[in-house]
Amino acid sequence: MYLHPSLLLLVPLAAASAGTSWPPFSSLPLTRPGPRGNAWGLFGPASTDQLGMLNLLTPSNTVSAAREIRSGIRVSLDWALDLPRQGFFGRPPLQHTVSPLGPNAFADNITLNTQSSSQWDGFRHYGYADAEGPTWFGGRTREQTLQGDTLGINVWVENGGIVGRGVLLDYALWAGKNNITVSPFTAQTIPASHLSSVARDSGIKFRPGDILFIRSGFTAAWNLLSPAQETALQARAAPEYIGVEPSEDTLRWLWERRFAAVAGDAPAFEVASKEGAMGEAQFSLHAWLLAGWGMPVGEMFDLEGLSDECRRNKRWTFFVSSVPLKIPGGVAGPPNAVAIF
Repeated sequence: MYLHPSLLLLVPLAAASAGTSWPPFSSLPLTRPGPRGNAWGLFGPASTDQLGMLNLLTPSNTVSAAREIRSGIRVSLDWALDLPRQGFFGRPPLQHTVSPLGPNAFADNITLNTQSSSQWDGFRHYGYADAEGPTWFGGRTREQTLQGDTLGINVWVENGGIVGRGVLLDYALWAGKNNITVSPFTAQTIPASHLSSVARDSGIKFRPGDILFIRSGFTAAWNLLSPAQETALQARAAPEYIGVEPSEDTLRWLWERRFAAVAGDAPAFEVASKEGAMGEAQFSLHAWLLAGWGMPVGEMFDLEGLSDECRRNKRWTFFVSSVPLKIPGGVAGPPNAVAIF
């Protein structure tokens, strides 16, 4: 196991995969000079690593996560591909037609923007927007990122997908119990302190390599809208939707818990506000997680059935399997995700 040279005095070579040690948040950035917060080189040479935090999904992690399967109940985590009716942030919605294929068969034809419904954002999606020029995961330039299949989501699939122990922080449920009003269609932030409280009150103990899901209740609220209401929300001058607070506290919280990937049910994972869909520039979660750490970011997952099953079982951990479309050089893709209890 390779670790960044600056960490050799702190961590044995086999420790990162075993989760026995972890560089402190204060040690970031690992590659200097380099953008704020980057963890390039943590799992191998920055120029070749295309998995980032997915390196934590080791075979032993999979074996441990499989112990979460007890009843065999399966829950889909994907919102329908034709939702929302209009894509967020100007993205076109699904176009789907069915055509005859001879007298007794039919075929699908679809045109799909891979970020129009439930999605994993890949490492090609977002880079640091620094003054010296945009930079993607591993220090790649815009030109390098566009070459061939570099940083495509196909690399995740070729290495087994996003498979491991899932953990649900049911923020919407916790907020209701604590007299906190949840407003999915406003720029309401979910701070790290609230995430800690949800985990504590749910009895969750995180493990390295966990796949984090945060339920705000966004998709449930959106499903109740009429077409006219949906159009009115989409027509606003600036997108405002609930999401995780983009802050140093949030980034430290995520780093210290060593998640392999994170996902929510809102359009941008982090709060979408008038200041920008991807949060405050200094602590943009999209920049830090995707370009800095190589941590997949999931958006608009349907977590309603998952919440129901977690409540029935009185536990908030489960086995999760997500194998996106194997798109060579893909920027993002539908998750094809299922939780198994």
